Amino acid sequence: MAEELGSSASAPTTTSSSSWAKTRSLWPSILRWIPTSVDHIIAAEKRLLSLVKTPYVVEQVNIGSGPPGSKIRWFRSTSDEPRFINTATFQSKEDSPTLVMVHGYAASQGFFFRNFDALANRFKVIAIDQLGWGGSSRPDFTCKSTEETEAWFIDSFEEWRKAKNLGSFILLGHSFGGYVAAKYALKHPEHVQHLILVGPAGFSSESESKSEWLAKFRETWKGAVLNHLWESNFTPQKVVRGLGPWGPDLVNRYTTARFGAYSTGEVLTEEESKLLSDYVYHTLAAKASGELCLKYIFSFGAFARMPLIQSASEWKVPTTFIYGFEDWMNYQGAQEARQRMKVPCEIIRVPQGGHFVFIDNPTGFHSAMFYACRRYISPKPENESLPEGLTFA
Repeated sequence: MAEELGSSASAPTTTSSSSWAKTRSLWPSILRWIPTSVDHIIAAEKRLLSLVKTPYVVEQVNIGSGPPGSKIRWFRSTSDEPRFINTATFQSKEDSPTLVMVHGYAASQGFFFRNFDALANRFKVIAIDQLGWGGSSRPDFTCKSTEETEAWFIDSFEEWRKAKNLGSFILLGHSFGGYVAAKYALKHPEHVQHLILVGPAGFSSESESKSEWLAKFRETWKGAVLNHLWESNFTPQKVVRGLGPWGPDLVNRYTTARFGAYSTGEVLTEEESKLLSDYVYHTLAAKASGELCLKYIFSFGAFARMPLIQSASEWKVPTTFIYGFEDWMNYQGAQEARQRMKVPCEIIRVPQGGHFVFIDNPTGFHSAMFYACRRYISPKPENESLPEGLTFA
């Protein structure tokens, strides 16, 4: 079920696959309005992961054309062609617990490039691009409801798990990936040993948050316009594509600012910034697919239409929340959820970190991860105390 793209004995490497990519344009990229392609994504990923020292293998895992027994394809597509999930597996010590990492909205697995080396010392790390993102297949997105949209991500992930023949594992999700991971754990708790939600989205709805400022803003002409764009599924990626050959410069400006001048922690090096900007551009500018989930999962203001807080009492998997001190995702939603949960739950806050805490403060993030998974790493951990600098919420 899997097609191996490349492997490394001493250094990361990958090659592109032709089985899932469509016929590529013969025009050189400099002549294209949107200078990207599947090959560009794979090449940009390879360059970014060249910063990682741990050997790894990249493969395109075949998840078929849709859920078994279903009359619809991924998802509501008339195409019978198989779909693939771009997957990176890092070399690890024998008997290490398996950690599956799921990225957030407008991101891909390469965003964890600062974490792979440290985590691979304790885990068998597997990072994926969700269906419709990064180097994975990008089927036409024709979901028409929140339920269908959730199924797009949950069911494709489950087919990926089957193809990889994974039994149970530690599941990490960041931001929107946290929402997907939590929904998956609710539907398939037997496969999730421990759930780690890093700055997760989707815990509260607008009505539960009693957001007066948003209601007032929506009444203004600016708010009305933005709300209309949101409900029209106008995504940030459309801006990047619309700028054509000027798109890379916009992305570079954002990346340099977010992880440089406005970083809450460890600033990216010049090389890291250049490689990440290039990678982000190509993953954003490629064909619209998974990104179109936005309006079905969230209402304007990024409030969940089917908030996780409503399912907290049904939680069956031990859970750890990790937030940066400066994360714009409110950890109070996790605190409220914990009160309703009937399973062990910890909320850890990491200093010098924002929403991308694993990039801002990788050392602190790794400490939080090792603490959260201490009983999987070692049956009898020597130290049960929270590492210095981290705090419980």
